[in-house]
Amino acid sequence: MDLQRMMSLVRQAIDKYHMIQEGDRVALGLSGGKDSLALLCALSRIARFYPKKFELVAIYVDLGYDNADDRAMQEFCAQWEVPFYRVETQIGDILKERKEKHPCSLCAKMRKGALCSKALELSCNKIAYAHHMDDFSETMMMNLLFHGRFYAFPPVTKMEDSGLTVIRPLMFVTEPEVKGFQKRQGLPVMKNPCPVDGKTKREEIKSLLKDMNQKYPGVSRKIFSAIENGNIEDWIV
Repeated sequence: MDLQRMMSLVRQAIDKYHMIQEGDRVALGLSGGKDSLALLCALSRIARFYPKKFELVAIYVDLGYDNADDRAMQEFCAQWEVPFYRVETQIGDILKERKEKHPCSLCAKMRKGALCSKALELSCNKIAYAHHMDDFSETMMMNLLFHGRFYAFPPVTKMEDSGLTVIRPLMFVTEPEVKGFQKRQGLPVMKNPCPVDGKTKREEIKSLLKDMNQKYPGVSRKIFSAIENGNIEDWIV
């Protein structure tokens, strides 16, 4: 996938779900993975000509692991003319001390808190997460199988506690498309420092959906369509 196609799909999501308003200051949650780097490329270029003027900054939450090196990511942000901010935390040490069997939920909650605090400090009113189409399907399957409910996060979420609004402009892009974009653009993907990377429940569901797609081609897209069609009246604001 080339940049123009990526920008087109991201803009479709922005327009359909009214994600961007005039004067918005958007904080992109940058993890160093392919998804957030791809979204950075698209949003930084869309901001140049989008009729509703908005600003973009990138925020990286450092979990405190010794093997995390964000220098290439900083250089990449400079190349794409997006201000880069790092938030230093001790989340890794806290998780190590807690010794939880499934630390992902607590980690996500603390990362979210650190990201929101920095976004507010920088006078941002919105946070952009790089959840792609397959993330929506995986989240729905996780909730269905593990919690007995049909739920996937919406494209736009108002966080009452902070006043920030979360947007997910990558929702119409599949993971294989992001991978293709990564290779074409040479994105400087940072190795995930998390010690449980690749061993989570989400990875199990990802593997399950991969098997389902092999047996029933296109099933992930159909799941996403079912999610969108079932929630579209609630999603459009």
